[in-house]
Amino acid sequence: MAASPTYATPRTPLMQKALCMVGMAVAIILVILFLLDLIAGIPFRQASFLMDIFMLVCAAGLGYVSWSTFQEQV
Repeated sequence: MAASPTYATPRTPLMQKALCMVGMAVAIILVILFLLDLIAGIPFRQASFLMDIFMLVCAAGLGYVSWSTFQEQV
C-alpha cells in the first residue's frame, strides 16, 4: 500500500503558526496604511478622520489577537 501524502491542514501546528503570522503582518500593513492617511493624507487623501481612527483600533485588535494566539502555540 502506498502511503497517503500529508497535507497542511488548519489543525497542524505549522499552519496555525503561519496563520497567526499572516494576521500580524496584515495588522502591521493596515496600521501603516491608515496611520499614513491620518498623518499625511496618503493614499486616501484623509477621506475620513473617524474611519482612520476606527481602522487603527481594528488593526491593533487584530494584531493583539494574532499575537496572543501565536503565544499560545509556542
